[in-house]
Amino acid sequence: LPFKNAKESLPKDILAQMKAFGYTREDLKTIIKPMAETAQEPIGAMGNDAAHAVLSNKPQLLYNYFKQLFAQVTNPPIDPIREELVMSLETFLGPEKNIFQETPKHCHKLRLDKPILTNNDLERLKAINTSGFKTKKIPVLFRAGDNKDFSQTLGRICHDASAAIKQGYTFVLLTDRGINKDYAALPMLLAVSTLHHYLVKKSLRTQIGIIVESAEPREVHHFALLFGYGADCINPYFAYEVIKYLYKDGQIDIDIKDAVYNYIKSVDKGILKILSKMGISTLQSYRGAQIFEALGLSDDVIEKCFPGTVSRIGGITLDVIAKEVLLRHKQAYSEAENILPSGGVYQWKKDGEAHLWNPDSISALQDATRNNDYKRYQEFSKIINDQSKNPVTLRSLLKFKNAAPVPIEQVEPVSEIVKRFVTGAMSFGSISRGAHETLAIAMNRLKAKSNTGEGGEDPARFFPLPNGDSVRSAIKQVASGRFGVTTNYLVNADELQIKIAQGAKPGEGGQLPGHKVSVTIAKTRYTTPGVTLISPPPHHDIYSIEDLAQLIFDLKNANPHARISVKLVSEMGVGTIAAGVAKGHADMILISGGDGGTGASPLSSIKHAGLPWELGISETHQTLVLNDLRSRVRLQTDGQMRTGRDVAIAALLGAEEYGFCTAALIVLGCVMLRHCNLNNCSVGIATQDEILEKRFHGKPEHIINYFTFVAEELRQIMSSLGFAKIDDMIGRTDLLEVNKEILPWKAKDIDFSRILYKPKVDSINSRCT
Repeated sequence: LPFKNAKESLPKDILAQMKAFGYTREDLKTIIKPMAETAQEPIGAMGNDAAHAVLSNKPQLLYNYFKQLFAQVTNPPIDPIREELVMSLETFLGPEKNIFQETPKHCHKLRLDKPILTNNDLERLKAINTSGFKTKKIPVLFRAGDNKDFSQTLGRICHDASAAIKQGYTFVLLTDRGINKDYAALPMLLAVSTLHHYLVKKSLRTQIGIIVESAEPREVHHFALLFGYGADCINPYFAYEVIKYLYKDGQIDIDIKDAVYNYIKSVDKGILKILSKMGISTLQSYRGAQIFEALGLSDDVIEKCFPGTVSRIGGITLDVIAKEVLLRHKQAYSEAENILPSGGVYQWKKDGEAHLWNPDSISALQDATRNNDYKRYQEFSKIINDQSKNPVTLRSLLKFKNAAPVPIEQVEPVSEIVKRFVTGAMSFGSISRGAHETLAIAMNRLKAKSNTGEGGEDPARFFPLPNGDSVRSAIKQVASGRFGVTTNYLVNADELQIKIAQGAKPGEGGQLPGHKVSVTIAKTRYTTPGVTLISPPPHHDIYSIEDLAQLIFDLKNANPHARISVKLVSEMGVGTIAAGVAKGHADMILISGGDGGTGASPLSSIKHAGLPWELGISETHQTLVLNDLRSRVRLQTDGQMRTGRDVAIAALLGAEEYGFCTAALIVLGCVMLRHCNLNNCSVGIATQDEILEKRFHGKPEHIINYFTFVAEELRQIMSSLGFAKIDDMIGRTDLLEVNKEILPWKAKDIDFSRILYKPKVDSINSRCT
């Protein structure tokens, strides 16, 4: 069949279809265009500070309610670059025979090298009507405005597929082509998963292949979900139309055939990377494994459509899912001007998604810290803490219960509280020397801790400056790449941190683009200037708790005076992993939130991998208490921590120490351009360009002012709750409750009982002693 070339006309209602399927200008510019031009998944920076899908006021695609899971410590991630030989997307399409027998008919399948189909590939599949292969087409459309038809269509799809099997069909083609003013499309993920589980329940799944023809998937995360919930292969026909649209609009200047090839190649690479996060090497093993956690789906939706998937806080129902589809559909086919929404998911836009880091919050924080103005800080704190109109974080839905207060004079002083604060692991390389050293000086003056990140540290910094200041980072990180790790590095530390995972990209290694690897950076990391540095996803010497315990033992022997910590990322089951880490004799465990910052990471990882720290720290604290391990280790958490209220909630959920990363950079002058990976930071923070570095004007005093303000705000909260010491707050979830007055329209049934559960074990220590 001939390739459909660029001269073919686009659908007349292409903009309406884009809006109906949730496309935005940001999707076109930030996701699809880079994939089509570079054959690489787009890279971003600075983490995720936008609202979770279940809290967003805007209609969301169903894909956004799921987070990718990943391996940590045991059964670790696989390295898809160094172990490429064992990675495969090969797909066998067609009925499966009894695995306990061996006959020639077992081989009667179609073999596909790749699971992403071009339009030509799909036409060939549909045209096959020999050798017993034939395809049954099943539309997933329903009457717009009819909620009953939404649910009935799910049932019809299952019935039609079952009938197709009885009629001898070998493939079913689920398609959402043909939407118009009167007909909308079911979310394809909902249709695929519902059908997959229905066939499994009826013992029919191995008798037919599921092919998807959909306009919805365009990001790597979307494809991973469809495969994870049962799809055999996917034709993203509308993504190809969008590429053609961009070409005709002059936004892509390469041949359409090449652009489509690049796009498919980038999706293939992205899928392999997502597989590798879980230590899986083949798509055949990943398909139907549903290695995701839902964040914001009700138990009813999970039971009917995604059985076996964990959803810890409940959330939206099928009626809300239908409402979100119909809101987009109504907007698409209204008489209003057909202009795509801006999006504003990855970068703040005035009419886009709500972000906590926005012009108002950034300017308020910088004014407050530069002028040592506590009133201005209180304005910043109000912007962050009062999310009643636009909830963004899970903790924004919590409130403190009334308690008998204590006088503020009896509360622990600021000078003691700030010792619990740390700045996050930001490497010298991802940020400039000036920014890195300024953080170290400030934290050392406070008797708190700064972190080297995984890029090593110049030995000259181990000695005090003439004025008595120290630029030595108290925490030295040991990551999978071992960049800059020497005996001298290890012995000059108060804490040695083993980085197992990073919040912005769990299951992946850190990366530093070659243009940021200057001569100085290369010398510090013992590498070659100009060469991109990518740490392997796993520590190649850690495949079990016992292996981790060995590394902890080795580090304690290298530096007997240093505390040993292990950095994990929040996800379902992290409590069990933390219990193993505690038994491995770690002194402290850090639970990072999945929305934490980064200098460079695939956008799909920033947005869709890892869970909020509220879930991770509460699960970890509960698990350690229930297993009588809590007294052995201290707990720390980080990930978009900003205010004293954030610290208070973290303490009540079980954390004893608190990390600040993005907020510290904002204080130093960051304006959230999110260009950290490009080496062109205009304020001299995330760059190794000598000219741009001169624009850095951050001072240690600014950081000191910030942490002093945070500590003072925390003292006021402690006073109101009746606590004189932070130690007394740890794990006191009985003082938190859901603020039902601010629950968004689609999260009225959200359930925090699992987060706020307090183990009833009075004889066991609930904090590290």
